[in-house]
Amino acid sequence: MFSLLLRGFALGFAIAASPGPIFFLCVRRTLTQGRLTGLLSGFGVATADGFYAAIATFGVAALTAAFVAGRRPLAVLGGAVLVLLGARILMERRQAAQSAAAPTGRGLVWAYLSTLGLTITNPATIVSFAALAATLGLGTGGSLVRPALVVVGVLLGSAVWWCVLVIAASVLRTRLTPAVVGWISTVSGLAIAGLGILAVLSAFSG
Repeated sequence: MFSLLLRGFALGFAIAASPGPIFFLCVRRTLTQGRLTGLLSGFGVATADGFYAAIATFGVAALTAAFVAGRRPLAVLGGAVLVLLGARILMERRQAAQSAAAPTGRGLVWAYLSTLGLTITNPATIVSFAALAATLGLGTGGSLVRPALVVVGVLLGSAVWWCVLVIAASVLRTRLTPAVVGWISTVSGLAIAGLGILAVLSAFSG
């Protein structure tokens, strides 16, 4: 049983650590808005990872098929949001060079929900969890303990990665000048917008 938890942890950590727009977003938010905002952004991703892992490992075939079938429109939606988000970051790059303001409750909720939504609109992730479920013989009925352990492992693995990233970024933040933070914010905005454009183009190219 422990091996299932460990495998889920390893998969959740590996998928979360894959380079992508959320990586740049969480780093940028940590540098400009503080550690708590960065952590909640990461936990939004971990929640979405756990959601997809649960669908795959508990064998919810209808939902799995629905997300895979709707992959293209979801990719377009997510890509468009990323482009808008990147553009907004570029417009606010001057503010990023100033001291971070104390996060508000509304801002923290947005940090969590925005990354949750962006990750949900990337259903390609479910393919990895479905492959794991098939490899471990999950999703075919029987005890619910085995798939539950995998889901918990995925949640923990993803959450641990985002904690490591955010803590590293927050430590780095104390050693950076405002000008460097502003430059990193500009690069992040360009990367997020560029990856959003690629997501939209890949959806139309099949």
